[in-house]
Amino acid sequence: MENLNIALLLMIVGMATVFAILLIVIYLGKGLIALVNKYAPEEVAPAKQAANAPAAVPGNIMAAISAAVTVVTQGKGKVAKVEKI
Repeated sequence: MENLNIALLLMIVGMATVFAILLIVIYLGKGLIALVNKYAPEEVAPAKQAANAPAAVPGNIMAAISAAVTVVTQGKGKVAKVEKI
């Protein structure tokens, strides 16, 4: 019975140690994130201007897209709009 008590005590001490180390890692990580955000903030990328008109899709590519849609949908589909991303 003594071996069982020692085993349970060892298990509890081990689990408590792992829990404490995990808490330390979590709080050190949060602290590091706060420190980095304070002294080295993320650079803001300039937003794309919406005023620029989208580039037109060339006619031969538009014809190929339309033909592919017609074949796949067996003539029931229709290309309404094509945008270049």
